[in-house]
Order: sequence, then C-alpha cells, then structure tokens
Amino acid sequence: MLEELERRNYSEGTIRCYLRAVADFARYFHRSPDQLRPEHVRQYQAYLFRERKLQATSVTQRLAALRFFFLKTLKKRWGMEETPYPKKVRRLPTILSQEEVARLVDSALTPFYRILVMTLYATGARCAEVARLQVGDIDSQRMVVHIRGGKGRKDREVMLSPVLLHALREHWSRLKPKVWLFPGGPRHTSAQPIGPKTVWHACHYAAQRAGLNPPASPHQLRHCFATHLHEAGTDLRTIQLLLGHQDLKETSLYLHLSRRHLNATASPLDALVLSASGKKNEPPADA
Repeated sequence: MLEELERRNYSEGTIRCYLRAVADFARYFHRSPDQLRPEHVRQYQAYLFRERKLQATSVTQRLAALRFFFLKTLKKRWGMEETPYPKKVRRLPTILSQEEVARLVDSALTPFYRILVMTLYATGARCAEVARLQVGDIDSQRMVVHIRGGKGRKDREVMLSPVLLHALREHWSRLKPKVWLFPGGPRHTSAQPIGPKTVWHACHYAAQRAGLNPPASPHQLRHCFATHLHEAGTDLRTIQLLLGHQDLKETSLYLHLSRRHLNATASPLDALVLSASGKKNEPPADA
C-alpha cells in the first residue's frame, strides 16, 4: 500500500493518515486487512460513530483510506452503495474578534510560541504549512511568504505583513535558523522542523492563558484571517487564492461569517410599520 501511495505522489500527511487508518481497521478485527470484506467495513464505520464518537469528516477520511487499500492495493471491487460516505454536518466556525486575536498573541507562553501564533494569523496558512516554512520562504524584497507543498501539493504566495517581518527578524536574531524557519528540538537547534503538534500547543496554551473559551486552534486562526480580510473589503477571489482553495464554494463560507456582509442586509422586520406600544394588536380580554 505504501508503494502504491508513493507512486501516485500522495503527500506525507495523507500517506501517514491512510496507513494509520488501515492499521486501526485491522487491529479492531484482530485480523490481517486483506482477509476482511465490505461487511467488516460497515461494522467498523458504525463502531467509529457509535463508540469512538468521531466526526463525519474523520470517518470519511478513514473510509477513503480503506477504499484505496481495497481498490488500488488488493485490486478488489468496492461498491460505493455498500459503504457510502457519511453525510457531512457543516457547522460555522467560531470567529475571534481582532481584539481577541491580539490577546491571544500577547498571551503566548514563550517568544517562540508567540511568533508561531503571529505567523498563523498573518498568513492564514495551515498548521503543517507553518511548521515546514523555510528561511528562504520569507521574501522581504517582494513582501511575500512562499507556501510550498500545501494541500494537494500546490505552492502559493501570501502577503508578508511588515509587523510579521519585524517579528521574524527578531526571531532569526535569537535562534539563527539555517534552513527551517522553526527548527525542532528542545532548544530549536535540530536539523528538522517542528511538527504540527508544536504549532497546536502554541495556540492552545495561549488561548488558555488569554481566557478564551473554547480554546482557539490553529485552523480557527485561518478562519479569522479570511473573515477579517473579507470584513476589511477583500474580495472572495483574492481570499480563495491566499487560502489555496481549489473551489470558490469553499471560500464562500466566509460570506456567512463576515459582519460586513451580514450587516449590509436588512431584516424584513425593519420594513414593517408597527405601533409604538403594540397595544393595537392585543387580543380581546375574553378571547
């Protein structure tokens, strides 16, 4: 399965998730996965919802991994009608105000965590994208940040905030990173970058110290980046390019979150002519 994934140039993150999903599937039944059939997949899917309490998106990802395993690795038939993907529940994310984001940044546990939180919000990058930024990705001449190998193995560029640039220069003067902008290791001197979990911890601890409830996540800052841009007048097409969305439908979520868009639409209640006291519409006493 690993060879099949690598031949198709799947990302490291997808390969890791797919292999972990098939291993978990086999572990649940205490059998080699090539001995299992679609009816086992249905039982496993029910178990993920009923006992593990996983969200529909997580279950869909695991089903996609099993589908790849049966179709591409074992060359077996896979009927979508037998194991349909679960219906997604689309919830609107919670958006922090700009004041709350400022409080989050100021509450970071260490200077290293602070620059991670700033980079998340300033670029709208995904957690893994921030973790793998290189020193050469910061282009101060053109004032852009290069995001390399994002979702779908696509590169893109986002704006480089002058405030972020100043903070990154201070960060560089402290650590002198050579290749990776955010090196791993206890003292951040490793030849390898930090993992996404470090970015998550930076955000989580800052949210706790800032008294935000529920605690903010890196992906929530990505939503804040896009929503605040739209509220400031940035058009959806530009936000789509900055976020690296393939379809504008994904980006249209921020129409539902933007106060500028919502406040520009009047409620039909405002067009009604109502009496000041409301007494005219009271029912008779004997009604």
